[in-house]
Amino acid sequence: MTISVSDVTDKVAVDLSGAAQTMLATLYLKALDADFAHPVLGDRFARQAVQRLDYDFPAIGVSAAWAPLITVRTALYDLWARQFLAAHPECTVIHLGCGMDARVFRLNPGPEVRWFDVDYPEVVALREQVYPTRPHYELLGTAATDLSWLQHIPTGRPTLLLAEGISMYLTAEQGVDLLRAVTDRFATGEVQIDFYNWLAVKSQRRQALVRATGSSLHWAVNSPAPVLRAVPGLRLLIATTLSGAVTLRRAARGPRAMARLMRILPPVRDALQYHRYAFGPVM
Repeated sequence: MTISVSDVTDKVAVDLSGAAQTMLATLYLKALDADFAHPVLGDRFARQAVQRLDYDFPAIGVSAAWAPLITVRTALYDLWARQFLAAHPECTVIHLGCGMDARVFRLNPGPEVRWFDVDYPEVVALREQVYPTRPHYELLGTAATDLSWLQHIPTGRPTLLLAEGISMYLTAEQGVDLLRAVTDRFATGEVQIDFYNWLAVKSQRRQALVRATGSSLHWAVNSPAPVLRAVPGLRLLIATTLSGAVTLRRAARGPRAMARLMRILPPVRDALQYHRYAFGPVM
């Protein structure tokens, strides 16, 4: 299937603020990565979406050097999601806090997969103007913390909750309630989610993206242990960091060297964490 958003010449206006605005920065970094000679993600949909939006992306204040911080993570979750889809060709995927990410188009899941992209109503409205639709694909415009959205997701299938770049904007209570609600509603599946540790949350005012968007970070997770204690239905499959991600090898030499330096100090090494959990019967 060929998907293109570049054939339409009219620009789409953008009116977002706070946490919803952060997805524009991640979209921009993916677009910059797509123009690298050796991209980590190579997301042509991101490049096309940036061309489509009427927005001053350089004013966000992030440069191409920042791209691996996002694309290594996104590429890792693409890899894990592909593995889940291969093991469960008839499943449900919930991409929570999807922003302007084009994962459903990058992965192009099979005809028996039901895919739900979930984000704020204004983000969903923007997606509808930029991206095409596809069979068995639905958009839900709601805050992640309004757990009533879960009632719109059918049960009875293995279910993947993919929550990339959202946990840190929740409080610990909101995050735990969300994960418990998912494991209570669906019989079996996976949760693929990333976290910031205490250092990343505490230093948020030094982060250009947080300052530029006026957003705030809350939930700090230092290891899988507190998540497993708070959500007994989960069992850990893998936990890694930016410097340990297998997709880091796709990055250029400079980012790889910087990631190696991060390993020297554990709080810095563990600042960006990528977790993968299973729930339900062992399959």
